[in-house]
Amino acid sequence: MSFLIRVIVNALALAAAVWVVPGLQIVAAGEGTMSTVIAYLVVAVIFGLVNALVRPIVKLFSLPITCLTLGLFTIVINALMLLLTSWLTTFTPIELVIDQFWWDAIAGTIIISIVSAVLGLFVKSDRD
Repeated sequence: MSFLIRVIVNALALAAAVWVVPGLQIVAAGEGTMSTVIAYLVVAVIFGLVNALVRPIVKLFSLPITCLTLGLFTIVINALMLLLTSWLTTFTPIELVIDQFWWDAIAGTIIISIVSAVLGLFVKSDRD
């Protein structure tokens, strides 16, 4: 149940980022509301897997530059994970499109982080 809640929170955070940042777009396979919801959920699952599997390794190797920038490089790491998610979705019928790395991916990452943190306050997790 916790996994499903985290996927829904990720999907809502992605939806907020796509709504706010004009350079982010999720292209659904079909027409209608249900295909759009499924598209957001699929991209959220892929984004969650990328964050669970790849992000810890990248954070470990980038630890010196993260310390040097007082943690601000974490935003770039998160944007790279969003870019990797965008690349992985090109192999599926559903696609996350990012126009520019520097403005769109960075802004999308900041919005996703804020929305996920706020929604995480309202969701009870199994870790508590």
